[in-house]
Amino acid sequence: MRHVSNLPYDIKTEDHVTIHASDGTLLSARIWRPTSSDSDPVPAILEYIPYRKRDLTAERDAIHHPYMAGHGYACVRVDVRGTGDSGGVLRDEYLEQEQTDAEDVLAWLAAQPWCDGTTGMMGLSWGAFAALQVSARRPPSLGAIVISSFTDDRYADDMHYMGGALLSDNLGEAGTMFAYGTCPPDPAVVGPQWREMWHERLEGTRPWVLEWLRHQRRDDYWRHASVCEDYRAVGCPVLASSGWADGYSNAVTRLLGRLDVPRKGLIGPWSHKFPHLGEPGPAIGYLQEVVRWWDHWLKGVDNGVMDGPMLWAWMQDSVPPSTSYEERPGRWVAEPDWPSSRITPVDYRMSGGGLKAEATGSGTGSDEGAGSDEGAGSGGNGKGAGDGRGDGGMAVQSPLSVGQFAGKWASYNAPPDLPYDQREEDGGSLVFETEPLTERVEILGSPTVELDVSVSEPVAMVAARLSDVAPRGSATRVTYGLLNLTRRDGGEDAPEPLEPGRRYRVTVRLNGVAQSFPAGHRIRLSLSTSYWPLAWPPPEPVLLTVHDTSSVLTLPVRPTAGDDESPQEPFGDPEGTEPPPSTQVTVPEQRWRVTRDLVDYAAELEIVKDRGVVRIDDIDLDVGRRAYERYTSVADDFTSASGESAWTMSFHRDDWDVRVETRTVLTCDRTDFRVDATLDGYEDGKRVFSRTWNETVPRDLL
Repeated sequence: MRHVSNLPYDIKTEDHVTIHASDGTLLSARIWRPTSSDSDPVPAILEYIPYRKRDLTAERDAIHHPYMAGHGYACVRVDVRGTGDSGGVLRDEYLEQEQTDAEDVLAWLAAQPWCDGTTGMMGLSWGAFAALQVSARRPPSLGAIVISSFTDDRYADDMHYMGGALLSDNLGEAGTMFAYGTCPPDPAVVGPQWREMWHERLEGTRPWVLEWLRHQRRDDYWRHASVCEDYRAVGCPVLASSGWADGYSNAVTRLLGRLDVPRKGLIGPWSHKFPHLGEPGPAIGYLQEVVRWWDHWLKGVDNGVMDGPMLWAWMQDSVPPSTSYEERPGRWVAEPDWPSSRITPVDYRMSGGGLKAEATGSGTGSDEGAGSDEGAGSGGNGKGAGDGRGDGGMAVQSPLSVGQFAGKWASYNAPPDLPYDQREEDGGSLVFETEPLTERVEILGSPTVELDVSVSEPVAMVAARLSDVAPRGSATRVTYGLLNLTRRDGGEDAPEPLEPGRRYRVTVRLNGVAQSFPAGHRIRLSLSTSYWPLAWPPPEPVLLTVHDTSSVLTLPVRPTAGDDESPQEPFGDPEGTEPPPSTQVTVPEQRWRVTRDLVDYAAELEIVKDRGVVRIDDIDLDVGRRAYERYTSVADDFTSASGESAWTMSFHRDDWDVRVETRTVLTCDRTDFRVDATLDGYEDGKRVFSRTWNETVPRDLL
């Protein structure tokens, strides 16, 4: 990244400003704004997240907020209620109170003498959720939003439930917020009341996983703040981005297809990162695009920001399987509109372990990537793997080991967390694949698998994986999808048990992707009945029979070349302002270890993400963060699945030494989930708070 110091505007910084929420709670803000805004007001940009502006996000904030301020904006970073240096308690994500607070902040910003009355919101992940959700409430000052790595559907497209299947990230993210939400404010900011504020947080916090597990169906809890419930509610222009390696690769195209406001989309090869910090690369000059967006929609500059394609997407080239990439080779492709008329749904009939391309599909051009133009593709009767042919179909009962190389639901690229070679996974799956392709095939959008299936148990799931198979056999997962079959036919709000032996026709939608398959490679579809530990397994092992001759894989095939290709890179190099100095005090540690013991058949995935202790030099504060996750099972005992998320957060300066330790363990039997959690707070090495939870939540056809 190029660090920029020569900006159009000189800026001033206010490190701690308090904003009164409507109920009197004080919210803590940091503000960067042009010095000239004292006499010449400017639009204000809000980033509103719970990740501690003074320390934990200080480096990232300093890269982009001063940059935008130096281009003529008042940039405001606010700690959500109950986090960082703000008052109150953070009791859950995306509550009504959180959105009301955001509206209060926007109203306060618009009324400041240095603001011209116009505001925008931006953010990654939580900040993007907040911006999108608040935009649907139409606060009067909000003129535009810029969002990265987000979703419009809190139930089906977040880290909780995918296709109605419980994700292990439901536990992992709950563990993260259990730690972040119980850290103390900084006494250097809030003064002697820090201890009282901290203990209010400790006393008022419960493990969020308990609430999330109590809503295993799409109900009003998830409908709240899900913009997909009413896209018409969004009333301002939207610049939306995400990455193919992220868990949030689907919402960008949904917004492009369904919003009724000016909008642009950008999807790169990235994990859960801002595009200017994107990993895997290439990162892009995202902040330049953001400034252009603000200039047009908040200042009225006629800069052509809405010219060009509606969607830029990184078409990924074929790569060998790896758990991490520095760069993903490929190219930018452009779609003038979305849904794209140039993308053609091509059906691949599943037969005897093979995938054979049929005539061009007759899809209607869904906003997930189908179209009407003819695309390239070839196929044939490939060899299939699995447990053999059942009565009228191919059958498989996957072991719990399928999924150990699945990687993380949302990649953070540290530790290496992308899926590894799928050949071992495929050994416990049904496999259908094409003959070697005679020409290059490219897809852009969301593949679907329509299956004619029967199962042996009333609760069952299917995991569908699409892989690029090289001539020598290595298999790189391209995308995947999950479906809890009790939630079939849109039954997320009213699931029904399956009738063993009965045939059902179901559709599994895979995550959106842009991927090329070279000539000589094969396209492989793999189906399994478990995908642990990425998704929680059903109560019993399931025998799944796929009646393959009436089952179809549909790929959103895009022409491999055309006049959409840009003669030059559409984006500049990444740039931002220089982050504050910091010192690495202790060595960080990363680990992603899969083990199996062939004595007692215990299997384990162990994840360590320890950032070590980092000294933030400007505020003389040592900050430590260590996350530990562990997922275990024994043989094919589906009730032996267990997940653990443990965090240690520490803050130290000469006169202040505190630590928070959290641990959450999720186990199950055939009828219930069990949550055992602990929260401990330490001051000067002595434990000053401790609480334990031991609670059971019934399984709801899950």
